[in-house]
Parts: sequence; structure tokens; C-alpha cells
Amino acid sequence: VVLLASGDPMFFGIGRRVVKEFGKDVVEILPDLSSIQVAFSKIKEPWDDALLISLHGGPDPEKRRRLEYEINDIPMLLEGHNKIAILTDKVNNPSEIAKILNLSLPTSHFQLKMYVCERLGYPDERIVEGTPVEIAEMSFLDPNVVILKNTEHRIHNTESEISNPKSKIPIFGLKEDEIRHSKGMITKDEVRAVTIHKLRLPQRGVFWDIGAGSGSISIEAARMSPLLRVFAVEKDGEQIKILKKNIKALKCFNIDVIEGDATEVISGLPHPDVVFIGGSGGKLHSIIKATLEAGCFRIVINAVTFDTLTKAQRFLKKENMKVEITEVNISKSKGLKDKEYLSASNPIFIIVGEKANG
Repeated sequence: VVLLASGDPMFFGIGRRVVKEFGKDVVEILPDLSSIQVAFSKIKEPWDDALLISLHGGPDPEKRRRLEYEINDIPMLLEGHNKIAILTDKVNNPSEIAKILNLSLPTSHFQLKMYVCERLGYPDERIVEGTPVEIAEMSFLDPNVVILKNTEHRIHNTESEISNPKSKIPIFGLKEDEIRHSKGMITKDEVRAVTIHKLRLPQRGVFWDIGAGSGSISIEAARMSPLLRVFAVEKDGEQIKILKKNIKALKCFNIDVIEGDATEVISGLPHPDVVFIGGSGGKLHSIIKATLEAGCFRIVINAVTFDTLTKAQRFLKKENMKVEITEVNISKSKGLKDKEYLSASNPIFIIVGEKANG
């Protein structure tokens, strides 16, 4: 039996399925050049330093396969890679990719060049070079490959900070004075650390931070998981200004700021994997119900008062969630003349609600 496939069948191709169905021992694969290889040769760029991804969901729009990356992930990926090659399809086409880049805050700081390598190997082959603004207004025939290049060669993500010993910004453990905030209106360092631990954040997925304030929880989460989509929900205008400054200063461009009352805006957000509630504006039960309706199985709530603690516990149990409560007491050393003493802060209650099947 001979099965003919274009390009390299082991590069996002049918080869994987064939080996899975028949086994490695009976399958022989004779690859040709992949479309990615040909595309890079056409634009005369090396590709050993490129991230290669597929946004090809399959030929049937009604039965699209689940992709490792979605089109909305591209701006975040550009934070860690100066060069990305993308296999496209009719839905995730070059102009749609360009539109995403044009609307993205992180990529607005880059000098991006787009190459669209259209119908490679066919008589009507075409190579188009332009900016995202230019490409967004154009249309292209299938099949095609998109190559993105950041000509500034600047990477601001967590990976670059790990590899750069001179970086002064930690991946996790920002101090209060490293995050802009209104006086006293920030989750304390140690409380933030325990809260992040209780959240059990995924590497990739969706995280809602409700009552985000200046964004200390969102920022720590975004820096730890660059591929996590963080939605910071806040209704106070002054806090939002501070939050946006923090996002820009700390390069956390996987955070989307959602302005408004949580009960009115969260219904339009992507379904969350985990939710943190740092402020509810007196609508805690409504917010809990809305997050559960969105399919969330893990909610973490920070409470300063007994009133919030008891309400959170009652509301979570009412929604048939397993509840865990942790009290965090912090004392820090302070100087008094030539001696030191421990100064205690008010206790904070961290309430975790979890669905049994979450």
C-alpha cells in the first residue's frame, strides 16, 4: 500500500496517524521538503531559531481539531520568540493573524514583518512581505504559510529572564515596592505567595482575577505562566490606570484588563480554569454563581473580615463545593533603637472552593 502526501508527513501531517494505526515496524516514510522549509528558503531566512506552529484545524470547519496554540496566542508567543512560522487554514488565515497582531498591546511595541508564502510549488506561487497593517487588508489563496519576524530582536518573557543572569526582576516573588499601587491597597507579599499556591495555576489556560486592583496577583500569575490568559477584572478607574502601568512596566502582555462590574462583564469572557476573587463589591454570591456557570471548578477567595469569611464559606457550600480555609498570620522584624521586634499584621483568610469533579 502506498499513501501519497505532500511535504513531510511527520510535520503536522498524516504520518503520525499512519504510524499510530499500523505501527513503526511496517511503515516506511519517504519525506519531501516541508512547506516551512520551502517558505524560509524563499524569503532567505534561517529557520533554526524559529518557533514552528500549526493553526490548521482541518478541512472541515464543523469538525476542527483541537490545536496546541490558538490564533489569540500569537502575541504572547512573540514575547518569547523573534521568529514564528505558522501553517494556516481558511479560518486562521494571514489577514486574520494580522488583525490579531494589530489589536494586541504586546506586538504594538515590536517592529514586525510578515511574510505570506502562498501556494508554494504551484505555477501561481506568490511571496508577499509587509507589516500586519498591510497584510490585514489583503486576501490570499490556500494553501499558504505565514512567517512572523520581530526585527527588533527583543524578547521580554520569562524564558529570557531565566537565561539572563543580569535580570533583576524575579520570575516569582515581586516585592510590594516593585508593583505600583495605591498606599496600602495591595496583596501583601507573603499572602500573595500563599494565594498563588492555592490557585494551582495551569501552564496554559484561562485565569480570572476578579477585583484585581493594581494587579499583583494577575502579574505574578502572568509571569509564572506566560501562556496563561489572564483576565484582570476591575471597576475602579484609578486602579485600572495603575494596573495598566504595571502591565507595561513588567511586560505582562498576557493580561487583558476588563473594566466594569464583575457581575456584568465576566459572562462574556472565555471560560476559566481557575478564579481568584480579591474583591466582590458586595456581590460575592452572584460572582461565585457566575464563575460556576462558566465551568470553573476552583475558586480562591481572600478575606480580611470575619463577615467575608463566613459568607464565602456559606456561599461556596451552598453551591456544593468542598471548602478549605487557611488563616495566614504574618509577623515581620522591625528595628527599635538597637533592638528588633516582630510586628504582626492583621490575619488574612484564604478560602478555597473546589468542585468534586474539578
